[in-house]
Amino acid sequence: MTQEQWTDVDAYFTSRLVPSDEALDAALRACEAAGLPSINVAPNQGKLLRLFAEIQGARRILEIGTLGGYSTIWLARALPEDGRLVTLEADPAHAEVARANLSHAGLDGVTEVRVGPALDSLPVLAAELGEEGNGADPFDLVFIDADKGNNPHYLEWSLKLTRPGSVIIGDNVARGGAVADADTDDPVIVGTRRMIELMGANPRLSATAVQTVGSKGYDGFVLARVLP
Repeated sequence: MTQEQWTDVDAYFTSRLVPSDEALDAALRACEAAGLPSINVAPNQGKLLRLFAEIQGARRILEIGTLGGYSTIWLARALPEDGRLVTLEADPAHAEVARANLSHAGLDGVTEVRVGPALDSLPVLAAELGEEGNGADPFDLVFIDADKGNNPHYLEWSLKLTRPGSVIIGDNVARGGAVADADTDDPVIVGTRRMIELMGANPRLSATAVQTVGSKGYDGFVLARVLP
């Protein structure tokens, strides 16, 4: 199999299962115009995220790593009327593009883009959970898709910000097969491997990982459920 074949198959799936959407298409164009890296999820993967959130019945969603808000739109569309999505973005320029895309999609009322390093924002979110009367409940779904070296820390905070029954999803875990290299010193691979190992060793989590191929190449995601 080749990258060309993977891309053709993704195009077929998308054409039959993920109809063209003005707001999502506009978000991709805005990201390209702003010079953002083309590392957003593919349309069929975005639809998968939405389905995960809908199946979960998520009312509160946390996204770690916003980029231009493409995956944010997919996730936010799964929310009920009283739902809320908080997304964390380190780059102010990326956050500006994301806010505009979310507004264009009519989702600015249910989403919040917080700017700054996620490891600074996550303790603030945790503190808000303990503030009486602010209405900040634990998150029902967390999507981790930021700097991979910090994946173990993001998992640690995700466990503090969720409750039994919540779902944690980590993106880009196969890394073209490099995740199997136990001798690497690449911080991206080291961080990814450590997150997976922590998930497997934690009695509070039931997890699995799936390899994927498609328009974004050879990669995968890890999916975990927080246990009672």
